[in-house]
Amino acid sequence: MLHWLVAGIGDISTKRVIPAIQAEPRSVLHALLTRHPEKAAAYRDVKVYTTIEDVLADPIINAVYIGLPVSLHAPTTHAALRAGKHVLCEKPVAMNYQQALGMVEAANAAGLRFGVSYYRRMYPKLRRAAELLTQGVIGRPVLAEANCHSWFDQTDGPRNWFLNPQLSGGGPLYDIASHRMDAFNFLFGNPARVCGQISNVVHPRAVEDSATLMIEYDQGTRAVVDVRWHSKVIRDDFRIIGTDGAIDLSPLNSPDLVYPGGHEMLPAPANLHYPCVENFVSAVLEGAPLASSGASAIVTDWLTEQVLLSNPQGRFRYH
Repeated sequence: MLHWLVAGIGDISTKRVIPAIQAEPRSVLHALLTRHPEKAAAYRDVKVYTTIEDVLADPIINAVYIGLPVSLHAPTTHAALRAGKHVLCEKPVAMNYQQALGMVEAANAAGLRFGVSYYRRMYPKLRRAAELLTQGVIGRPVLAEANCHSWFDQTDGPRNWFLNPQLSGGGPLYDIASHRMDAFNFLFGNPARVCGQISNVVHPRAVEDSATLMIEYDQGTRAVVDVRWHSKVIRDDFRIIGTDGAIDLSPLNSPDLVYPGGHEMLPAPANLHYPCVENFVSAVLEGAPLASSGASAIVTDWLTEQVLLSNPQGRFRYH
């Protein structure tokens, strides 16, 4: 059995991760870590801690889910690994690539599992798209496109920390582009190079409100990711263009999958994090491969860092 500590009681933890742990038959929700114990009032049979030192001293805990702001991913992961706990961390892995690489190296040195909750890797339709690519349904894939646009201007409330680069690392590049980059990495493998631009087009804030990047993969496929927090028209487009046709997964969060000669409906699980939790438990207890390991996830941190390095002033430019 895995006896879990959930570090951070935000929206993702309460709506997805805690219910997933409670539903997973080999898991027990043992403890919660929060600076605000009143948030844990609904979990009456669960221990509540306010300091990382106290909770990691609990010998029953053998797995930690980290749902804290990005700035706390690295220090909390290292503390958990030093205490001998396996770690499932929220995305992106860290504030920068060196931090992320250090987390992976620490887990390897400790002989512990380190997973990252890029749950879209377990979408049935994304996995089916990978099968179709292998089968050559669209010939050679040459271009992939992902657009994710929404309006985000929450200056107050539980998600306002996303607007503080000291906590979040950045805006939509960190928050929503990371999911699309990881999905493309899953489909196309190793990225050879990346370029991109970030800017503030509508919102004058400390993090960018838009980012556009182009990735070129080893086998030649180019992927374009465009993410925006200043669009009042919601978009969630995702498609792959090949020499002989296209695979359309738009909207990415819908069950629709369209390709030459076929249209399938492959819905994701009702709880998007459940497959991550289930897979992580299988990895720890049975040695199953992680669907989203630290090693695969930090590729996205590398891509993000390359874009930031090419835009030293771009994040704060407002027109």
